[in-house]
Amino acid sequence: MRAPISVIVPTLNAQTALGACLQSLMEGLEAGLIRELIICDGGSTDATTEIAKDWGAEIVIAAPSRGGQLRAGCAIAKGDWLLVIHADTVLRAGWVGPVARHLQTTKAGWFTLAFDARGFAPKLVAGWANLRSRLGLPYGDQGMLVSRVLYDQIGGYNDIALMEDVALVRALKGQLTHIDAVAITSAEKYQTQGWLRRGTSNLWTLCQYLAGRDVQKLAQNYRRR
Repeated sequence: MRAPISVIVPTLNAQTALGACLQSLMEGLEAGLIRELIICDGGSTDATTEIAKDWGAEIVIAAPSRGGQLRAGCAIAKGDWLLVIHADTVLRAGWVGPVARHLQTTKAGWFTLAFDARGFAPKLVAGWANLRSRLGLPYGDQGMLVSRVLYDQIGGYNDIALMEDVALVRALKGQLTHIDAVAITSAEKYQTQGWLRRGTSNLWTLCQYLAGRDVQKLAQNYRRR
């Protein structure tokens, strides 16, 4: 019997973070859960693809749009389940048991968010993210585990430059549940821009997207931060 999970990681110049992300997946490989690793790269100019090759990943090159990259990566995945995780996110040790139990369900699952930083601000932002997720709106940096059947049923990721994760979870309404394991994501952008500023900006971008503003314009503004 083949392992059930295809892991899909979108990348763009992710050489500093990718190794730790992939190392955290070894627990699943050793437990017989992971069938394949797919890196969907947006044209990295650093050592990202070389690192991916060293880890035995299949590499898909796509235009630098996370939605398009993920759509391309998921399209070639052969597993019964798709585990999408960002390159700067690490699954905390012990995730295999909760994920194995989740495979007995039919719903898509997201992980508890934490940051690789200490202090009040990281806990506050993570707490808000986890509350938002329980209300039905997890983000991509929390990981997403979805069956191939359900993924195809909702049409998969939209080929958009921003908010591809929000579009997906909105399509999954009523089909989402929490996985009792932790995804630790990078706090670098928050530390660089400021926790309040970054958090407020993310919320404002979400509100504009939900209000129907053009995604391409939102993506341009996002990249200028």
